[in-house]
Amino acid sequence: MNSAYSSKLRVFHFISGDLWAGAEAMAFNLLSHLQGYPDLDLVIILLNEGRLAGNLRETGITVHVIDEKQCSFWEIVRRTRAILSDSPPDLIHSHRYKENIIATLAAGFSGKIKLIATQHGLPELAEENATLVKRFVSKANFYLLARYFTRTAAVSADVRNFLVEHHAFREDSVEAIHNGIEIPDAALSKAKTGTFVIGSSGRLFPVKDYPLMVEVARSIASTNAQDVCFELAGEGPERPVLESMVQRYSLQERFILKGHQDDMDTFYRGIDLYLNTSVHEGIPMTILEALARGIPIIAPAVGGINEIITNGVEGFLIDSRNPDAFAEKCLLLRENKELREKMSRAARSRVESVFSAEKMAEKYYRLYRSTVPGTRQRHWQAADGVNWAR
Repeated sequence: MNSAYSSKLRVFHFISGDLWAGAEAMAFNLLSHLQGYPDLDLVIILLNEGRLAGNLRETGITVHVIDEKQCSFWEIVRRTRAILSDSPPDLIHSHRYKENIIATLAAGFSGKIKLIATQHGLPELAEENATLVKRFVSKANFYLLARYFTRTAAVSADVRNFLVEHHAFREDSVEAIHNGIEIPDAALSKAKTGTFVIGSSGRLFPVKDYPLMVEVARSIASTNAQDVCFELAGEGPERPVLESMVQRYSLQERFILKGHQDDMDTFYRGIDLYLNTSVHEGIPMTILEALARGIPIIAPAVGGINEIITNGVEGFLIDSRNPDAFAEKCLLLRENKELREKMSRAARSRVESVFSAEKMAEKYYRLYRSTVPGTRQRHWQAADGVNWAR
């Protein structure tokens, strides 16, 4: 990466930071690499202290925390405006609904501060769990993004198409930029336990449909594959539902709810196969993390997962939500070590070539520079050797 612009660009990132989930992991990976561009001045506004705040401070990036637990919505807007006034940015990059709305109000509607947002996925508005308030906030968010944000970065082509087709976004205002991750030096070696472990990780929320994972475990338990067990890392409101299913199907010894895990390398080292059961996904960080560690994937053919996995290459994509269909592919990989090792090599190669944090940062850097007028590029050579000039 070699940049040479005539002026420095001040970019504020606005993130909730209450959890360490996909959006937070993506933001940290992005900011860690953007910090390497000498013509960017990065400042972060978070709404919560937590792991993201601590990790960013360790990199030396300036972090402001406006505690949403102590402040009303309008107090957050007022404090954000004060920070912007003290150190005016050229551009604000926000993540998720609340941050998008506050960024719009704090920046005003003059257009002097350019606004960019990342849309990390589709709204989770299933009839059974979506309140009227949640639906209103979702509509308000898309209205603001379409009309007041200069650009929106969608994490997948699937999300980009949704914004254009269903929320009247101009095609030239939305760009698909895949998430990227830090790639470990080498694929992990599976800990030898004599057990074939199928794992998954994520928020225990309805959109992840972990009850389907329990049904897959039940299907496999009905066969003679007695050496297969399941591990699920994460916490959330669906945990009691999952615990009840595990008990009802007598899977207590074969389906382990591991809770929140700080050491994900140890988790990945303990599994042979990664299983995703989501109803929809953008570009899930957990799938990228598993691929980078050489773990084959079995997942539904939904959303951005289709942009990560080629069926039969890095794993298998399932067109139905029939647990027996998932179980069949799980057992195939359990029985075929040669195929599993071939997919492991392909998984690692796929992430290295397409989904690295460095490649993601390059694309956002170009987006920033093309969004803010008056910062003409003299010469920039990307890591891929391509010369870009405007």
